[in-house]
This record gives sequence, structure tokens and C-alpha cells, in this order.
Amino acid sequence: MSKNDKKARDVPPKDMEARLSRHAKAVDDLIHADVTNSPAVDPDELRKYRSGFKLKLPPWLKAALIKAWFGGMICYFFVWGLSTYGVSVTDTVVIMGVVHGIVTDLIVNNIFRYYARKPGENDRWMMIPKRKFISLPFNVVYSLVLMFLVLMTYGGLNKGPVFVGVGPILFGVFTAAWDMLFLGCKRLIRRIVGDAMEEAGPKPGDRDRRDYGLK
Repeated sequence: MSKNDKKARDVPPKDMEARLSRHAKAVDDLIHADVTNSPAVDPDELRKYRSGFKLKLPPWLKAALIKAWFGGMICYFFVWGLSTYGVSVTDTVVIMGVVHGIVTDLIVNNIFRYYARKPGENDRWMMIPKRKFISLPFNVVYSLVLMFLVLMTYGGLNKGPVFVGVGPILFGVFTAAWDMLFLGCKRLIRRIVGDAMEEAGPKPGDRDRRDYGLK
């Protein structure tokens, strides 16, 4: 007789029944587990068990790299591509602004939402975080401003003795830099307005500061 069989026979029937009941309940809970009845797990704990190479970068740097990459791809396909057809600089800036706004609204912002550990975590890297139809034209207008500023950046650099050509890498860096600068200004303004509202205190008829998107 094996040691395990001997131990099983030594267990009182009541204890054995209680153990079997606990095991049966654990198996039943595992089978019927879903999002509604499972305890929440910290995302940081889940990341410990994910396979693959883990490159720890600051969130702002990750956002900047994503923005720079897409900006560089747009430059590659449209700036270089349209240059062969003799398109004017003004028309190129307009086309780039429209394309960049569409890509930002439909692809880049959705990437930030997908990789957010909790809803709204990556909204700080989006100028228009709300997912509504009106966000597309707003992103197009915002991208037109970015493209104009990138053009002015190249113009300012080329006033010196060294000529800086338009290339995907530098174009993406300039686009991401201006974008991150505006996002930083947006957060600063919201913080100033939020602090001012807190110091003023609530008044009769005032809306909660969360209604203004300040939290």
C-alpha cells in the first residue's frame, strides 16, 4: 500500500467530505469564471507573466515614438511621393494635414486606447480624446496647424548655412515635438483652471469640475 493511500484512509470521513466539497466548489468556480464574477487583478501583476522582451520606457517617450513613427511614415509616402508630381508646398501641407488628422483619429488614438491599462489612462496623449464623429474634423484642423509649424521649423533651420532636407525621421521628430508641446500646454491650462475652481469653491448652480473634464 502506498503512503498516499494510507494517508487517505487515515483521514476521517467528515474531513474527507469537506475536502472533496471544497475541491468541487473550486473546480465549479473555475469552470464558470468570467469577467463579472472574477476578482480584479492588478495590471502590473499581469504584466509579470507576459512573455517577450520588455523595454521599460517612460509613458511620454512611448507616446512620442508612436507619434514620430506615424509622422515619418506619412512624410515618406506623401511628401516624397507627391514631390515627383510637382505639387506645390502649400498643397502638400494641406494634404499632409488632412492625412495626418485622419491617421491620428482612426489609428494613433485607438492605439493609445487599446494599450491603456484602464479607461482614459492615455487620454493625456490625445488632443481630442473623445471618440465622436466631431473628433475627426477637429483632428484634421489640429494636424493642419502641426504641419504648418513643422514647415516653419524647416524654414527656420534652413536660414542658416546648413540646408536641412525633409526626411521621414526628422519630420516625424518635429511633428511629435510640436504635438507633445501642445499637449503639455493643454494639461497645464487644465491644471491652472482646476486649481482656480477649487480655490474659488463651489457656488450654487455650479457644475462639478468633472463635468468640465478637469479630473
